[in-house]
Amino acid sequence: MTETMIHISGVTRLFGSVKALDNIDLQVHRGEVMGFLGPNGAGKTTTMRILSGLLAPSEGSIAVAGIDILENPVEARARIGFLPENPPIYGEMTVREYLTYLATLRRVAANQLTTAVDRAMERCGLTAVANRLLRNLSKGYKQRAGIAQAIVHGPDVVILDEPTVGLDPIQIREIRQLIRELGGEHSVLLSTHILPEVRMTCQRVAVIHQGRIVADDSIDGLENRARGKSSHFLRWSQPPSLELLKKIPGVANVTPKEEGWLITALPETDPLPELVRLSVSSGWNLRELSPAGGSLEDIFLQLTTREERPHEGEELSA
Repeated sequence: MTETMIHISGVTRLFGSVKALDNIDLQVHRGEVMGFLGPNGAGKTTTMRILSGLLAPSEGSIAVAGIDILENPVEARARIGFLPENPPIYGEMTVREYLTYLATLRRVAANQLTTAVDRAMERCGLTAVANRLLRNLSKGYKQRAGIAQAIVHGPDVVILDEPTVGLDPIQIREIRQLIRELGGEHSVLLSTHILPEVRMTCQRVAVIHQGRIVADDSIDGLENRARGKSSHFLRWSQPPSLELLKKIPGVANVTPKEEGWLITALPETDPLPELVRLSVSSGWNLRELSPAGGSLEDIFLQLTTREERPHEGEELSA
């Protein structure tokens, strides 16, 4: 049986009367790279802060490598490496000094410090700049140093928050390759807004929307779910309102996309004839009608553009 390295169960987090997280469950297995997707304000950062021990949940439990993070916070946090969106870089230190300092704080034994730092630098491509000041490094090398500090103590779990933001295309490719390699030894939870990054680095993805996990599946599984629904892209020069489109019989979901609408049909229905008829009779001037591919982007948009939460116990459609 695959070992579960992150186990979040029934976690809710309140900020006053605002429910940032609503009874979420999430598991990440050993050696897995899992993408964590959601629009701004969906609850990604709150989840990662709770998981890394920086914030307590209002309800629920979190275990890392089988250790309850609330009952044994010091032991659990020692199993975690965390790279926030803005890496904690100390510009007056060299790369080696920086990693040695953080490894010491994380209780790496003195007789293992040099080996641990050398290994982290080698894995992150930092050996050639080991003695350079961090302030003099490029954005890409600073990001590598941020990842190195997250793994220098050999954690079971690595949490990466937007690790490629602000990098150039070459740096992005190199960091993505590094993330894939980390998955062979660590369990990685990768938070990002960049959908191609998820496809290129992750085996599985969880989507969070309005504080709830609305999907948890493999990349292929999510795209198969999208293909399993009849979806079409329509574009008009005089487009109707969103509310009107939603009222057309057979329409399950309407999602703004580029300069048109992604319209998904209810099972065993076909709203296209009525859409075409209304386009003509109402003067919407239909410019484009094409089948929508079952891409990760399509399913992400379908899952994260609902305007209201379902009521308690209501099934979340995908």
